[in-house]
Amino acid sequence: MPSIKPADGEEELDPIDRLRLISTWSIAILAILGVGAALYLAREPLVPVVTAFVVGVMLSPAAQALEEHKVPRLLSATLMVLFTAILIGVVVALIASPMADLAGRLPQLGAKLQVLEDSWRRLELSLGVNPATSSPVIPAPGLGWVPTTLGYLTVPVTGFIYFLVVLLLFISWWPDLRRQLVMTFASRDSRLKALKILNEVEASLAAYLLTVSCINVCVGAAGGAIAWLTGLPFPFGLGALAATLNFIPIVGPILMIVVLALVGLVTAPSFGAGLLPAALFMLAVFLEGQFITPTIIGRRLEINNLAVILSLLFWTWMWGPVGALLASPLLIVGLIVREHLRPDEPS
Repeated sequence: MPSIKPADGEEELDPIDRLRLISTWSIAILAILGVGAALYLAREPLVPVVTAFVVGVMLSPAAQALEEHKVPRLLSATLMVLFTAILIGVVVALIASPMADLAGRLPQLGAKLQVLEDSWRRLELSLGVNPATSSPVIPAPGLGWVPTTLGYLTVPVTGFIYFLVVLLLFISWWPDLRRQLVMTFASRDSRLKALKILNEVEASLAAYLLTVSCINVCVGAAGGAIAWLTGLPFPFGLGALAATLNFIPIVGPILMIVVLALVGLVTAPSFGAGLLPAALFMLAVFLEGQFITPTIIGRRLEINNLAVILSLLFWTWMWGPVGALLASPLLIVGLIVREHLRPDEPS
């Protein structure tokens, strides 16, 4: 077999160097697979801890500001954790009402969808298809999933309490932990680089939380207004759901459109009126995603859309819905670390 010649300007590797290169790449791939397997298998204890770390870093500038105003660190951490718990509790309470109402109206949706199925059956008869041998086009929705869902609530509630405890400890100890992280490096240059990374991570995540929260509150207000104007029940709850889901890039707005379509179909007198809220919210999300958000944070947080989608897919597969919420912050942290450890060559 003829040997592959190196390109012009490249030196041909001898067999020993080639084996070393293959060995290095093999070890790197095995290490990546091992870390991925560990992240997946240990997701239950890791999810609340990593979430607490990310949220704690986001809130650390606020805690530092309170500390500069003579508020003890432990007290400021306690106030922030209480505020976070109350905020999440209020959002969950607002979201629970429309979701419970939608679950109770699923039989009505099934009756309306039966009209579509009857029309489809008539179309099959006209085409010569025997309806007795065909499967149902639209399965009737049921409530058999409710007991199973309630049985799975124990793990999320336990993880939420674990998250609050770790968040309290993290915000309280973050200055000391940060100092110890910097001091673990031996050389002065390494310490300065680590300090710059931590400073930029703090500033970027805090800016991300503030900016995205303001944008999502506006999206939630738009969703609530659309629900109110089109006569949907629980407009405040639907607005809170829209704001919460909008923290998940791409997938969150799509889920909200589906929810509005379902709520509209079970409450509106016609299919056209039922789909109107979803269509209006789709228009609002399109304007927000194409014009508003890029204008506000496009230059501050320049992230490639492909990288966002890949990060979203990876962390959702790893850690579920919480991973989807953490996808963008973790991507920002990764890009910052990469920028400092492997800076781009000047053009």
